[in-house]
Amino acid sequence: MELKFFKKSIPTLIFLVVFSAVGVTVFYHLLKVDNRLKIYNPSDVNPRLVDESMFHIQKNHTIADFSLVNQNANIITNNNYKDKIYIADFFFTRCQTICIAMAYNMSELQEFYKNDDEIMFLSHSVTPVIDSVSVLKEYANRKGVIDGKWNVTTGSKKHIYDLARKSYFAVLDEGNGDENDFIHTEQFVLVDKERRIRGYYDGTDKNEMEKLKTDIVLLKEEYASK
Repeated sequence: MELKFFKKSIPTLIFLVVFSAVGVTVFYHLLKVDNRLKIYNPSDVNPRLVDESMFHIQKNHTIADFSLVNQNANIITNNNYKDKIYIADFFFTRCQTICIAMAYNMSELQEFYKNDDEIMFLSHSVTPVIDSVSVLKEYANRKGVIDGKWNVTTGSKKHIYDLARKSYFAVLDEGNGDENDFIHTEQFVLVDKERRIRGYYDGTDKNEMEKLKTDIVLLKEEYASK
């Protein structure tokens, strides 16, 4: 009787084992999906941060092509960041308020990732007329910028403002790059290898820098699992 009952139970046990294995796999997969960083599009951020020409874009937003000049007078384009994860910000060398903490935190991040070839940094001057190449070079030397790792850039003011408003969504609606326009933001922007925005962080806040590091781990795991 017991043997008969046991034989009848075998298919049930097999079903339960298989069901449990499948359930664990599905749960793990869902957990991994939930841990993926958000991909930001214009519709996902404060409308005041977005140029109105971008309002219609609800998916597949990427950072536009760019061409800037760095601290060594080298042309820096999106090709320099191909297949890289990078952190971008907007600053100016004469800033004596939030930029001080931002530069310190960016330097700390650079030190943390200095041996990681996947990670790079990109800073855009919002006062490019003042921040000439020689000024940027002196600034880069003071901040310990590593050439090839962190580009501190200048360029056309209109181009930089377009990047801020139409690509990175990092600044409020305070102009479009005209002579008297001025933007100031503490945002660090995390960009993935496909030039998609994956996170925003207060560049003056130490806790936010720890969150950024955690998010980079998640982003790298996402790429490793592909």
